[in-house]
Amino acid sequence: MKRDLVSILDLKEDLMDIIKLGIEIKKNPKKYSRALDGKSLAMIFEKPSTRTRTSFEVAMTQLGGHALYMSPRDMQLGRGETIEDTAKVLSRYVDAIVYRAFDHGMMIALAKNSSVPVINALDDVEHPAQIVADLMTILEKKGRLKNLKISFIGDGNNVANSLMLGSAIVGADFYIASPKGYEIKEDYVKTAKSIAGDKSRIVITNDPIEAARDADVIYTDVWVSMGEEEEREKRERDFKGYQVNSALVSNAKKDYIFMHCLPAHRGLEVTSDVIDGPNSVVFDEAENRLHAQKAILVKFIG
Repeated sequence: MKRDLVSILDLKEDLMDIIKLGIEIKKNPKKYSRALDGKSLAMIFEKPSTRTRTSFEVAMTQLGGHALYMSPRDMQLGRGETIEDTAKVLSRYVDAIVYRAFDHGMMIALAKNSSVPVINALDDVEHPAQIVADLMTILEKKGRLKNLKISFIGDGNNVANSLMLGSAIVGADFYIASPKGYEIKEDYVKTAKSIAGDKSRIVITNDPIEAARDADVIYTDVWVSMGEEEEREKRERDFKGYQVNSALVSNAKKDYIFMHCLPAHRGLEVTSDVIDGPNSVVFDEAENRLHAQKAILVKFIG
């Protein structure tokens, strides 16, 4: 039976297994160099990408498979073919589809009509592949995930949604501080709290100091996501008090790690002394996209 990764919730039963597989593949890449021999991956990207596109494409190559990058402007999808027809056709050619979409509804439609696995490479609601790499990085750096305090400072966006749900699944406490009007969606909070139960805490606040206090992980993301450029000036004003800087991180544990899914805008959501400082693991986090994507691909189509 085919399996999709549309939401991090699709990994609810085996997220830790996939994270540990990513670490195993990172340590023993040659062991997995033929794991996807003869397999093909279609990669549809409606939005620009550096890490996600490169990591999936290189992952397929290093696992012995083949990836095809497909921009909608080079496909009939860009000329009005439906996502349903695209799904049905590609399913006849490839072993899985990676999709970066503007609209989560399109992601669901692609998965519903595809007979091969569909992997969410980011949409307007979630970014599950990113979170597998993030949690893998935290496990490497901290040696555990349970009972850690993971604090997200900024917009209650797609990355925040997936990180909150992922934290609940692995038993980490999750705090998020956002300006009023930019909070994480209530239905996602309810789901995360239901998963967390009494194992971990999910805390929503407008106070960045409360979120940062005694944190093991401080995480932030851009204030203006792709497709929100017309809101730039307003967002930069609204998020001014949510910059991750030396004053804010002084509230965290001394051995805290700083994370950012990148690309970063130094001087806006984070200052240079933090992102380029000794507690930053952003480039290890970026590298782990490759190993995490390999684990996802081996698990889903291997």
